[in-house]
Formats: sequence, C-alpha cells, structure tokens
Amino acid sequence: MSTYHKTGADLNAGEELVDRIGWRVMSTWTDDVIPGFGGFAAGIRVPPGYQRPVLMMATGGVGTKAEIARVTGLVEGLGYDLLALVGDDLAAAGAIPIAMQDYIAVGYLDLDRIEMLVESIVDACADNDVALLGGETAEHPGTIEGGRFDLAAAALGIVELGDEVDNGRIEVDDVIIGVFSPNLRSNGFSLVRALIVDQLDLDAPFPGSDRTVAETLLDPSVVYAPAVMNALARSEAHGLAHITGGGIPGNIAGILPEGTAADIERSRWTIPDVFHVIQDLGSVAEEEMFRTFNMGIGFVAVAPEGDADLLIRGFDSHGHGATVIGRIVEGEQTVKID
Repeated sequence: MSTYHKTGADLNAGEELVDRIGWRVMSTWTDDVIPGFGGFAAGIRVPPGYQRPVLMMATGGVGTKAEIARVTGLVEGLGYDLLALVGDDLAAAGAIPIAMQDYIAVGYLDLDRIEMLVESIVDACADNDVALLGGETAEHPGTIEGGRFDLAAAALGIVELGDEVDNGRIEVDDVIIGVFSPNLRSNGFSLVRALIVDQLDLDAPFPGSDRTVAETLLDPSVVYAPAVMNALARSEAHGLAHITGGGIPGNIAGILPEGTAADIERSRWTIPDVFHVIQDLGSVAEEEMFRTFNMGIGFVAVAPEGDADLLIRGFDSHGHGATVIGRIVEGEQTVKID
C-alpha cells in the first residue's frame, strides 16, 4: 500500500520541527502581534502613531549563497541575509519593516539544520525589531536533491501616507550618498561559486586574511533598514536604492527620473579586498564586477547637497559609514562610474 511517508515526506518530523522552533519564533513577538503560531496565520496590529498608514510588502531569497552555507555547515548568518534582502527593499521605499514570514524548501527534513536556520532568522529579526510571524518548511522529496535547501521570505513594512520615497523628486545637482558594505551580502554567488569555489579550498585561508574562504564568503549581510529610518528622521531623501542584483549601476539607474543620469566617483570609497580577490581569480572585467556585486556600497540615498551631512550622520550613528559618492546630472537614466 502506498503512503505519504514512502514518498520521502516525514509528517512526524514536521511536528517535531514545530515543537523545536515555535518558542524561538514567538520570542520575536511584541504586544502588537496577534498570536496564531501552530495555526494557519498570525497577525500584527498597526503600531501607534500612524494617522494614514500604508502597508508595503517585499519578497526575496538568499539564492545560491545557501549552497556554500550547506556544504560548509555555516548557516548561522543566512537569517541576516534573508532579512536584509526584504527589509532593506522596504526601507528603500521609506517603510520600516515590522513583520516577516520565511519559506524553507528542502529535499528532506534535517531537523538540526532547519533549527539552526530558523534560529538565525530569529536572531536577525530580534536584532532589528521585526516580528517573525511564522513561515513554512516544505519537503520536496525527489525534486530537491540531498540536503540542498532554498530559503526565501516575505516582509511587511509600514509608512505614513505622504512619507513614501518614490524617487520622483530626484533632480540635477542632488548628491548620491553611498552606505558602505563590508562584504558580498548575498548577490553574485553564482559567479562566486563558478570562480572561487572551483579554485580555492573552502577551509583554506582566504587570500590576505586569517579567516577561511568559507567564513569570508558567508559573512552575513548588513541590515540597513533601522539606519535608513534614523537617517530619514533627520532629513528627507529625494531617492533611495538598495544595492542588490545589478549592482550600483543597475539599481541606481532604476530610480532615476527622465532627464537625469548619475556620475559615480569610485575613488570616494575603499572597495573591500574580497571583491579584488574575486576579480583577480576570474579575470573579471571591472564593468562586470560592478554589474554583479555591490563593490562596497550596499545602500544609496539621493538628496540635496545641503542635506547630505544630516543623512550621513544618521547612517553613522547606527554604525554604517557613509559618504558622498557621486552626483545627479542631466542625461537619460544612465550611470557612469569613473
């Protein structure tokens, strides 16, 4: 007789997983959360202080960075990568992330690994005042091979109507403020795996470092959202961009209004060594590096020159260095990096 268990799915393990992670998930809940863990949904009240609240949502996943984490067992930072992807997308619209749900797809339920993943997500959410309202762990036996997994999330943010940053106010002579990124975050890992993983032992020291290759590549993402909210409380921004896939040119071009372009001066910041090593190992053209990776700038704000110092202090006070890296000029939505 055929059974669901014989297909490779394990319902008993699923029940044990809920027992293991339930208390961790609920540890991120504030009084605004309407309980529902173990059921089908959970809710969250609109925080006080909003007169005309606008709810926003974003979704994303950590991509193939998860595969390097899987083979090395270093999955502890993936929760920060996940929250950064969706939370910072919300912040780029001026919204503060308040809640998130995760989705983990696996070939089979490795309870210890999934518990570690959820613990990482909980840590990231707790550090950034985001309620983890639950999620889904789905078995895909016969579809996802071995111990591989995929990690994704959807996040909910909130902003007062009229305070959204829609980028339409960007104008010629605005300055472009870059917020520093110390590492790869979670973009470009298909290229990283093709170049570095095939050439370097993941357990060997990373060139020029006393840390291993795996530790360097798996550095967790910076979560910018709280710093963005702090900066916006000090001064308005005409535009915001989260530097993810497409790099600096792709993401800045995406926010430019008609009739404008961006000139970026790469000498304005120090590109972290990890990018130079990747470029040298693969003989990657500089243009391709900037199209694929953040190259040391993880978030961008566009503002009048007179407001730049206030925004920079907002990022600095949250431990994220920032500086003016360019200017808005006349043009047709292009980005030039000199």
